[in-house]
Amino acid sequence: MDDVFRAIADPTRRAILDELVDRNGQSLFEICARLTMKHGITSTRQAVSQHLDVLEAAGLVESRREGRFKFHWFNAQPLKAIVARWPEPRPKPDQS
Repeated sequence: MDDVFRAIADPTRRAILDELVDRNGQSLFEICARLTMKHGITSTRQAVSQHLDVLEAAGLVESRREGRFKFHWFNAQPLKAIVARWPEPRPKPDQS
């Protein structure tokens, strides 16, 4: 779970996840273009690739290579594990 918290602590990685939620199955080139156009993030492709590696290591992104291209998908399971860890608190009984 520590990997997940570290991964989502970075605003660029959160923007990458936002883009994959918006449109799954993107290549590195597509992600870089969307980060620049929609978020004003002008990181190099190498930097975005390193962010994707961190997200993949945390289980938040899955990837598959098809020929020369590598496509990326969002995986919500690690976030669901966090939500399950801290369920909503029960209402407090009346103090009267």
